[in-house]
Amino acid sequence: MTTTIDLVSYEDALASYDPVMGLEVHVELGTATKMFCGCSTALGAEPNTQTCPTCLGLPGALPVVNATGVESAIKIGLALHCEIAEWCRFARKNYFYPDMPKNFQTSQYDEPIAFNGYLDVQLEDGETFRVEIERAHMEEDTGKSTHVGGATGRIHGASHSLLDYNRAGIPLIEIVTKPITGAGERAPEVAKAYVRELRELIRALGVSEARMEMGQMRCDVNLSLMRKDADKFGTRSETKNVNSLRSVERAARFEIQRHAAVLNGGGTVIQETRHFHEDTGSTTSGRVKEEAEDYRYFPEPDLVPVAPSREWVEEIRAALPELPLVRRTRLLTEWGISATEMQAILNAGALDLIVATIDAGADAASARKWWMGELARAANESGKAPDELSITPAQVARVTELVARGDLNDKLARQVIEGVLAGEGTPDEVVDKRGLKVVSDEGALTAAVDEAIAGNPAIADKIRGGKVAAAGALVGAVMKATRGQADAARVKELILEKLGVEG
Repeated sequence: MTTTIDLVSYEDALASYDPVMGLEVHVELGTATKMFCGCSTALGAEPNTQTCPTCLGLPGALPVVNATGVESAIKIGLALHCEIAEWCRFARKNYFYPDMPKNFQTSQYDEPIAFNGYLDVQLEDGETFRVEIERAHMEEDTGKSTHVGGATGRIHGASHSLLDYNRAGIPLIEIVTKPITGAGERAPEVAKAYVRELRELIRALGVSEARMEMGQMRCDVNLSLMRKDADKFGTRSETKNVNSLRSVERAARFEIQRHAAVLNGGGTVIQETRHFHEDTGSTTSGRVKEEAEDYRYFPEPDLVPVAPSREWVEEIRAALPELPLVRRTRLLTEWGISATEMQAILNAGALDLIVATIDAGADAASARKWWMGELARAANESGKAPDELSITPAQVARVTELVARGDLNDKLARQVIEGVLAGEGTPDEVVDKRGLKVVSDEGALTAAVDEAIAGNPAIADKIRGGKVAAAGALVGAVMKATRGQADAARVKELILEKLGVEG
């Protein structure tokens, strides 16, 4: 149950306080097996079928580090301009919770594999903001608790809980920023832009799909306020497991307003975890936040230290792909579009699809046109992301080829895309089944033009008299007669030829 929380207006909050943020992002790595055992990480299996003595924490079971997980951590660290540790080790983070079968989490504490980096992010107006990175460290995920019988899906009020340990032990990278200051009123926007840029970077590296809606990437939003004349940070709250870009922005904004209301009323902000509610955009209290010493960290005795050689690190660095910000800057120039247009493409989630469509043979303008037009509309109407639509970049490229070849016009192409999305087959199969090919037979077109001229003598006379714009009415008549399957440009040429008028 949510309770009413006092807020001050966002503008009033920013008039008295400066927001300070810290963002902790957990990324599930796309490895085939778990971080410390050989159990599968595949999604969708029956509960508790992808477990073993190691990830269940049974006595005598010994962990072994997943080498791909270490390599992925190094890739992420390098892409974030971090230093890579020459020697680091795992630690036990001790706490009891039902989804922790060992009663401790194998993580890294004071010796992370990557540290002291940064990520430049672009805001909506094209301004670049640098977010400093404190660390990126390796750890394992917990199991999944399902609380049954309550109204909220949380443990409070539930009659019983179900535990699935398939997820326990899946490799995680936790990326922690340094305190983010100086963003002012744009702090929520900076938070959203950072998580978006980080998601794009993770995907570009190929280490995770980073699908927030599936829990593969989650953000904890730490926020505090400091008075304009203060020289130290205020007490922070931590909004846990925020799972969409929009929610990251909303959570930061809400907490700024809530903290300001507490401080303006003479109260004290409690250091605690909080839950974000998608339906209201608000947060509610979770539990008092522990300090690091409360977890009783100590070095993991069952795992040897990780000491990546400098040669290996440099091999990984040399193989890194083009990073997202660099790629966008290049494409912006190649495509001849504005920063605003590129931002719209990013917001629509269409950049990779457009690039893949170009790679499949389409020109850049056509690829952008279809993904940002017809296909964006289809995605919005179906409530899906563009990459969830049942059409591939190669199929979109084929549609653009048919248009360029003159086999389809734009109207017919939209019908072809509609058919592919409806599961009627490939673009060529939809064209054949629906009979959508452009009428290119000169005889048939000439006959339709003659019919249109004969049926509209007054318009024909206007055209003969020099009013060429009136030809549009006759073109429309021909297009109607051919069910939209004529080439409008060729139809206009034939009309003007018949009436002895130069275009």
